Formats: sequence, C-alpha cells, structure tokens
Amino acid sequence: MESSPSGTARLRCLGRHAAAWPLFLLVAAVLACAGSCASAGPVADRVRASGVVRVCIWPSYHGVSYRNPRTLQLSGMDIDLSRQFAADLGVRLEYVDSAHETLVEDLTEQRCDVGMSAIGMLQPRMQLLRFSRPYLQSGLQAVTTKSNPVVRDWDDIDQPGVAIGVQNGASILPAVLAYFRRATVVRVPAPRTRERELAAGRVDVFLTNDIYARQLVENADWMRVVTPPSEVLRIPSAYAVRPGDAEWTAVVDDFVARIKGDGRLAAAAQRHGLGALVVP
Repeated sequence: MESSPSGTARLRCLGRHAAAWPLFLLVAAVLACAGSCASAGPVADRVRASGVVRVCIWPSYHGVSYRNPRTLQLSGMDIDLSRQFAADLGVRLEYVDSAHETLVEDLTEQRCDVGMSAIGMLQPRMQLLRFSRPYLQSGLQAVTTKSNPVVRDWDDIDQPGVAIGVQNGASILPAVLAYFRRATVVRVPAPRTRERELAAGRVDVFLTNDIYARQLVENADWMRVVTPPSEVLRIPSAYAVRPGDAEWTAVVDDFVARIKGDGRLAAAAQRHGLGALVVP
C-alpha cells in the first residue's frame, strides 16, 4: 500500500502562493484536495462537518481571555482574535474552559480543537503539543502584597524562608525551580490559586509572566509587582494544537501569519494594553 504524503506535501497541492489566499479559501482548498493528495486532517474534517471550532481558553487570564465573574462576559486579546479565527473559517465558535494543568489533556483528548490563550512555549508542553509561530513574548515577574515585610525588591526573593507560589502544572515551573535555589517553591494545586495563597499569607510572592502581572495589579490595589533587574526568562506565546495533524497546525499557523500581516494582531494587542509584547 502506498504511504500517505506528509502534511507539508499535501499542502503543496494548494499551490506555491497559498499563503496569500484568504483563510477560508485556504481551509476549503485543504479539504477539497482530499481526492488528489490524501484525506484532509481529522480536525479540519470535524470542523467542516460540525460547523463549529472549539477553542480552549484559560478564563482567568486578564487582558487575554478573562471572564468577568459578575457579568460572565469574556474579554481580552485572544477572545477578539478567536472570534476572528472562527469568522475567517466560516464556522461557529465554542469556548472550552481549560487551565495550565489540563490544557495538554484537553487538546489531546479532543475536548477542543485549538488552545488560544497566549500559551507559553516552554518544556515539557513543547514535547506534547504543536504550536503556531509565536505572536507574544513576555518576561517573568513576581507579585507580592504591598504590606509584605520580607520582599521589597527582587534580591529579597531567593532567600531562605521565602515562599514562592507557582500554580501546579504551570509551564514556568521547571525554570522557576532551576533559578530559585534558596527560597522554597510552593506548588499551588487547583482549585486553590496563587492569589488566594498570597492573600492568606501562605506564600510571600507568586511568579507569573508580565502579561498577567500587569493586568492583575490594575484590578487589585493590595498587590504590587516586583520586576527583576534584568530579563530572567523570556516566554514566547503561541496557539497550540494536538500533535499528529499537520494540516490543522498549518491552518492555525497561517491565521497567525495573516493577523500579523494585516494588522489585526497589533490592533487587538493595543486594545488590551499588550502592544509592547507583540512578536512581529
């Protein structure tokens, strides 16, 4: 039996200039070429058949994918862009709540088709998922209380007796364990949160990227950000899909390429205060 062509080879049947096509035409072409260059990817088949694209989000991500607890309305950069992704595909959008510790399983178990919530491209997540090209890049920040007597600046953090909170399953955890050798790193399991552990005094600081830190302190007047004197860790962010479907990965990556080129990415980032973090 003749082996099926690779995802890249199948996409070649779309023509040398496929990247310049409107996204909905590119998807239609990927699906239409099934007879001449093997079947389309399973995710694209399912999206076409159902008329729905399921997008995993982390609904606590201020500025990116945040659900207001009072109104239940979603807002953020990736809420705007996921709506445009669905519109470009010509399908309905369905959000699936996810989290750091469940994203890999949510994608690989096919609970959603794509993760669109500024997903950090760090190990071990990179080994388990496939990513689009990065579209944001952020750095590591510490968040503490304004009244904390122990942590006043960055050098106070990596000291014996200081408790650093990191959400269990967060992609920054391996880097945090490698960088902070004297302080105690406390893994915070769901449904507990770093913010509640900080407020309760069980940790002195928690670590996050500056996307989340920046938005968080704007909404909590009892917190403050402790910025490192130099870049500790740069975290590129992208959209994620499950492995084994090169056609769908190409569709998602093409969307990122297009929103970079046509200005939609920059506009969405500016609307939500993240313009300085865009990867051109």
